[in-house]
Amino acid sequence: MKMRMLFAVLFLLSAGAAGAACTDADKAALEKFDRDWSAAGASGDRAALERIYASNYADLTPGFARDRKTVIDGMVKNAEAAKASGKSEPVPTQDFYEINCTDRSALITHRVWGTDGDGADAKVWQARSIHQLEKIDGRWQVVSNAVHNLSDEWIVGYKDLEWNLADLNADKAWFERNLAGDYWGVDSKTGAMENKAAALASVGEGKTTVAVTTDMDVQVDGDNGRVSGIYHTEGTDKDGKVFKRSLRYIDTFVKRDGRWQIWSSQATPIKE
Repeated sequence: MKMRMLFAVLFLLSAGAAGAACTDADKAALEKFDRDWSAAGASGDRAALERIYASNYADLTPGFARDRKTVIDGMVKNAEAAKASGKSEPVPTQDFYEINCTDRSALITHRVWGTDGDGADAKVWQARSIHQLEKIDGRWQVVSNAVHNLSDEWIVGYKDLEWNLADLNADKAWFERNLAGDYWGVDSKTGAMENKAAALASVGEGKTTVAVTTDMDVQVDGDNGRVSGIYHTEGTDKDGKVFKRSLRYIDTFVKRDGRWQIWSSQATPIKE
C-alpha cells in the first residue's frame, strides 16, 4: 500500500473526530498528557493511571482486547517486576504525533518504538498507537486505545521522515547509523556523486530551518524499498546565503541484518 494513502487515512480520521479547531496550545497539552501517561505506566503509578483511564475504557488492539482494570494491573505489575530486578521499566520513544480535538473529545495518534533485549540480542520494535480521549468531570481521560505493529512500508516511510529531522538538527550520528556502508547519492546542488564519507562530511554545512516532505510514496519488495516525494527545504548554506527550494527525490533502502538502511539517494530541483 502506498504510504501517502496511509498518512491520508490518519489525517482524515483525526480531522473527522475534530470538527472544531484544535489550537497549537491544545495539541501541546494533549501531547504532554500522552507522554505523562507513558511515564506513569513505566513507573507503575497506579493513582495516576486510575485518573488517566476512563471507567468505561476499552483496549481495541486486535487480538489484545483488555479492560481498564487488566491494563492498569498489568502496568503496575511490570513496573514492580522491573524495580525488583534492579532495572526500570523503559519508556518507549513517541514521535510523529497527529492530534485533533474539540472541547470535549480528542484523537491522538503517533509512532511508538523501543528496544527489547540487551547487546547483540537487542531488537528494535515499532508500532503506531491511536487513542481516543474524552473530557469527563473537567479533565481528559482515555476511553479507548489501539496499537498495531508497523509493516516494512511504514518503517521505511518513517525512516525517510526521520531524515528531515536529521537535516534540521544536523544529526551526524543519525546519518552514520542509517546510511549503508556502500551508500551512493547525487548532490542536488552540484550533481556530483557522493559516498557515505562525503555525505557525512557535508552534515552541518549551513543551517536547515525548514524540512517538509509532500507527495510521499513508499514501495517495498522483500528486502528492498523505494521512497519518492517532494522535499521542501529552507535555510542558509555554508556561505551564509539564504536558500529555499523544492526537490523531487527518490531514495532506495535495503534491509540488512534486520535493519533498514539508506542505499542511495537522488534529488532534482523543481519549480512549483
